[in-house]
Amino acid sequence: MSERMDSATAAFVAHRNLLFTVAYEMLGSAADAEDVLQETWLRWVDVDLDEVRDQRAYLVRITTRQALSRLRTLGRRKESYVGPWLPEPLLTAPDVAEDVELADSVSMAMLLVLETLAPTERAVFVLREVFDLDYDEIADAVDKSQAAVRQIAHRARVHVAARRPRGDVSPAESRDALAAFQRAIETGDLQSLFDMLAPDVVLLGDGGGVVQAVPRPIVGADRVARLLGAGLPKFGGEASVEPVQINGWPALIVRLNGKIDDVVAVRIDDGLITGLYVVRNPEKLSRVERETTVSR
Repeated sequence: MSERMDSATAAFVAHRNLLFTVAYEMLGSAADAEDVLQETWLRWVDVDLDEVRDQRAYLVRITTRQALSRLRTLGRRKESYVGPWLPEPLLTAPDVAEDVELADSVSMAMLLVLETLAPTERAVFVLREVFDLDYDEIADAVDKSQAAVRQIAHRARVHVAARRPRGDVSPAESRDALAAFQRAIETGDLQSLFDMLAPDVVLLGDGGGVVQAVPRPIVGADRVARLLGAGLPKFGGEASVEPVQINGWPALIVRLNGKIDDVVAVRIDDGLITGLYVVRNPEKLSRVERETTVSR
């Protein structure tokens, strides 16, 4: 019994970061992803390992099924969420940016695109496009035929392609743009700030009804610049802005009196900021105090 448990534990630990990333990309919530991993473990320890041909695929299948179930519950929870809902930001290690596909898949911008997919479409897209699972493995995970999975994957690819960032942006370009953005808000240079914003830029703020945030999306360079300009006084002596890597991309952590006030992530297309994502809900900020490992 002890030997079987040791084998089960070793396999789970070996794939834990992968399983967390699968669950997080499906849910956009680290807290929910951790719950899914707990449920996966409880099911995994009851499995007869002698009957398992591919432990990685089997664990991914369990995780996917648990995440799908939670995703449907999470959808109902989001319907009553106060204000815009944003993914839970993760403080990630610098090496995540080196895996361009992984960094892109966990970016705030991409997670918001994935939010527009139906639960099964999201699962199929993540498993196929990010983790490169075979269609037969995905079919087992989502309880569909291979033919159905191929159709779902094609539909999801088309959907995502129409909504993902318009041009390839390197982490270095994103970092430079964010540094310029930081200088603009710290110095109060509204003209420089305005020049960095795309005409159709969208700002989303997530306070979750716990702290104050914009209650609905702010659209347009003029409106976003004015809103950011109105908040400039807080960047006084009691405030600090720290460049970090959030979800694989450069972002900012804003602290007031030493405490994290918000996380600001950006989306950049064709050299201009097209999306600003400001997470202020304290329940979503615990993961930016320590690094989270994501992998595939």
